[in-house]
Amino acid sequence: MSDSETIAAGYAFTGPALDLGALLWDGAPLPDAQIRIPLPMLNRHGLVAGATGTGKTKTLQLIAEQLSAQGVPVFLADVKGDVSGISAPGAANDKVAGRAAEVKQEWTATGFPAEFYALGGIGHGIPVRATITGFGPVLLSKVLQLNQTQEQSLGLIFHYADTKGLELIDLKDLRAVVTFLTSDEGKVELKNIGGLSTATAGVILRSLTAFEAQGMADFFGEPEFDTSELLRTASDGRGMVSVLELPAVQDKPQLFSTFLMWLLADLFHDLPEVGDADRPKLVFFFDEAHLLFNDASKAFLDSITQTVRLIRSKGVGVFFVTQTPKDVPGDVLAQLGNRVQHALRAFTPDDQKALKATVKTFPNSAYDLEEILTGLGTGEAVVTVLSENGAPTPVAVTRLRAPESLMGPIDATTLDQAVKASSLYGRYAQAVDRESAYEKLSEARPAPAGTPKAAAKKAPAKEDESMVQQVVGSGMFKSLARSVGTQIGREITRSLFGTARRKR
Repeated sequence: MSDSETIAAGYAFTGPALDLGALLWDGAPLPDAQIRIPLPMLNRHGLVAGATGTGKTKTLQLIAEQLSAQGVPVFLADVKGDVSGISAPGAANDKVAGRAAEVKQEWTATGFPAEFYALGGIGHGIPVRATITGFGPVLLSKVLQLNQTQEQSLGLIFHYADTKGLELIDLKDLRAVVTFLTSDEGKVELKNIGGLSTATAGVILRSLTAFEAQGMADFFGEPEFDTSELLRTASDGRGMVSVLELPAVQDKPQLFSTFLMWLLADLFHDLPEVGDADRPKLVFFFDEAHLLFNDASKAFLDSITQTVRLIRSKGVGVFFVTQTPKDVPGDVLAQLGNRVQHALRAFTPDDQKALKATVKTFPNSAYDLEEILTGLGTGEAVVTVLSENGAPTPVAVTRLRAPESLMGPIDATTLDQAVKASSLYGRYAQAVDRESAYEKLSEARPAPAGTPKAAAKKAPAKEDESMVQQVVGSGMFKSLARSVGTQIGREITRSLFGTARRKR
């Protein structure tokens, strides 16, 4: 058996699979040697990598289309604003027809069911918001760029707010709690929180104030997005493609990458164990993945690694999308069984180093991968996946199929119409600002001395009773019965990332 026949035999799966393209051998595609990914292996995670302009986005689109067609919901982060076309049929032309003929593809222009989301409603899409308490201290520390000590201190502040029933819905709630703890009347409470200094609390407060001044307040609040919305199928049985439109927040990379991690973490604690299923419940594409790992603390990286490792058994597959495998920490990379590596550039010594490191991450093969990876054309990639029995397939240089949906964005008018026609729009479009920590602390703070009404209303308090103890004992805390996810005097159960668990 020749080398090309051996490679082709490694992809001759009997069960349902996604078709990536045709094997390239000696520079020519072999139409009968189809390169595929078994559908049950999509929850074993993957990596799509390559230099800018090599076709990564089209690869995401190709995989997403076939997952949707097989009834699997998909989540796509649309950083550049060119994935919305998945909802519309593609445009036939000579280039598409030529590619389809080369790889033995029966190409049909097809649009797929899609929902469009936007962080905080900034941009085109159904608003995706998180409450501060739901987001948790670990992820928020990453967004605020806090160091490890400050991250631990923020965790203590969340613990304090949880136990006192001070609900953290939006940024002003957290700022109100930190402001109170650094005030004269709150310093008694601050002393009772082990390891939290006034100076560190002040740094956190300044970080929050600066963060809010940059226009970040819209991302946090209610109604909080229910991540189970990402698991829906359309009426025709196809999986819903959830597209998170991110062009409007491209200048806030840490924010959107951390928000993506929140979505994944929230799914992780809500979904039941399913073991090895015949198809994933959801495949999640994490674009610009290097932004998530840049300047991350060890605790944060450990939490990512554990989440990626364990979420597989809950039926969720995660594909990280970035330029080179070295952008992903080794412990995470080791869990990515499916690899689609587009071309790499080797113009500088650093590029050469990255190229050699990438080659070492692939199984032994009949190819000179250093030469192959610098010579691939657009829409070509080096592929290795997990076979139906979980073993790595032979490395295959592949000419990829063409997506059947529109390879580019739909126009803004069509996008807005699709957003407003969604059944989810009425549920999430309008922000809600209910009573929470900010209002409770504002109402409880005594009016300036000499104000007759304030003096008349002020109830006597013990000399050693702190302000928050007065708040906790007041009638306004009875309103917590209306609150979602919080109970008086009971600490919120938090996960690996410090995110709060919610009942669906």
